[in-house]
Amino acid sequence: MSDPFAVRMNFKRAYLEKLTSSPGMQARAAAYALKYREQDEDLHQCILETLDGCNINLRANIMFFIEHLCESSRREGYQEYIDMIERDMPKIINLAAPGTKAGAMNIKVVRKVLSSLQDKSLLPAPLIQSLLKSLANRETLALASIATPAASLHPERADGVHGLGENDIEQRMEEDRDRHKRLREDTWAVDPEEEFDLLWEQGKAGLTEKLLQDCRDDARELEKAIELDKLLYAKPVEQEREKMNDVEMGGT
Repeated sequence: MSDPFAVRMNFKRAYLEKLTSSPGMQARAAAYALKYREQDEDLHQCILETLDGCNINLRANIMFFIEHLCESSRREGYQEYIDMIERDMPKIINLAAPGTKAGAMNIKVVRKVLSSLQDKSLLPAPLIQSLLKSLANRETLALASIATPAASLHPERADGVHGLGENDIEQRMEEDRDRHKRLREDTWAVDPEEEFDLLWEQGKAGLTEKLLQDCRDDARELEKAIELDKLLYAKPVEQEREKMNDVEMGGT
């Protein structure tokens, strides 16, 4: 596929608009963006446009995709996507978590992605800290918006965010559960080398304790043997002394 327009539309319709919480789908979308990296600026703009026009669930999934794209770009030594994301991250946050009732749902998502980008050294720490501060202000606005009674039952759209229907809410709950499950798995996951070192140290500790116990057992056995030898040696000596005494007494 060499037609720039076709590449762009396929990226948007077949990948971005169908993103879920699945890491596999996010990986495929990132691979597509890197495959057509000669159109990186256009595909990056497509990400922003999709963020601006989709519902709040998809915005959350795009945030996680952005993190995935940064990781994949670094692995392939391609800095351009990372630079563009760094440049436009304030705008990305504004789109992903606007200060509204709907936007409040994504504040934790954005905060988690920002923290992860900082922990993985994908974006500069000073930038991340500045963005986290602005996100705290956005959270205040969102909470104030939630506290304001809704004027109608229709979805809000003033900020470009479609409200969620019943199916969207169920989908969001399911995707959040999937993300939390993977987060717990990642938290408990151990790097293979670290696991080997840990098992090795535990093995050494167990071996050392076993050797010490064996030494203690050997010492006790040795003490018993010495005491027994003393008894065995002392009895003949005592008998010999008694004989000598008897001889001396008989001689007198």
